[in-house]
Amino acid sequence: MIDSLDIAEVARRTGISARALRFYEARGLLKPLRTASGRRHYGPGELATLHQILALKRAGLTLAQVQRLLHSRSVDLAGLIDAQLAVLEQQSAAIARSRALLLETKSRVERSEPLDVATFCSLIEQGERQMDKKAQWDTLASRYLTEAERADFATTMADVPAGFDQAGYAAQWKELGGRIKAALPLDPGSAAAQAFVVEWKALLAPFNAVATPAMQAGVQRMYADMGNWQGEADPGFDAEVFQFIQAACRA
Repeated sequence: MIDSLDIAEVARRTGISARALRFYEARGLLKPLRTASGRRHYGPGELATLHQILALKRAGLTLAQVQRLLHSRSVDLAGLIDAQLAVLEQQSAAIARSRALLLETKSRVERSEPLDVATFCSLIEQGERQMDKKAQWDTLASRYLTEAERADFATTMADVPAGFDQAGYAAQWKELGGRIKAALPLDPGSAAAQAFVVEWKALLAPFNAVATPAMQAGVQRMYADMGNWQGEADPGFDAEVFQFIQAACRA
């Protein structure tokens, strides 16, 4: 075919594998031309669409979102942009944490504090574990919160005071969750159960102070289904403890 490229040449020029091109076709994103023998060829229109797909993917959109945009269906473009900005904010925060770790380590070296390779590796591993935990929560949130709610979260959490002790806050949840777990089974209406409710709500206060109703609803949806994701992330308590607290609140 004149003015068209076969799939092998498109793959060579773009760096996109032939398998990925066939996948885009199967998803209805691309409709290559066909020769009499059935071979795929890509003309100017198909190549332009492919470039749009790649550009949108680089911007962080999912294939489903790309498909809606290409087919001109109703899409909350502003919401998509906000969601992608939130992703960039998360990445920037991760880079900032890594930079802070390196600067702190460098400062210790410049002060001639003892710092061997093993200690340095340990510091790096601690930082990586924190980033891994964040990635776990981001993945989990994407299953239960809408893009707008996740963007809301990112914007709100960016305003958390720099001095807030996140590690200490997580430790408080783990300690309370452990005490509740050890006390079960327990009558939700008992004085002991209601005392746990008071502690639980006190720990929730920093979140409730900044969370929008949509954020609170999204988190409630996620924890209501905790039995299906327990083990993927650790909030400091398990599904049994959360179900008990819900019953105690109702009581």
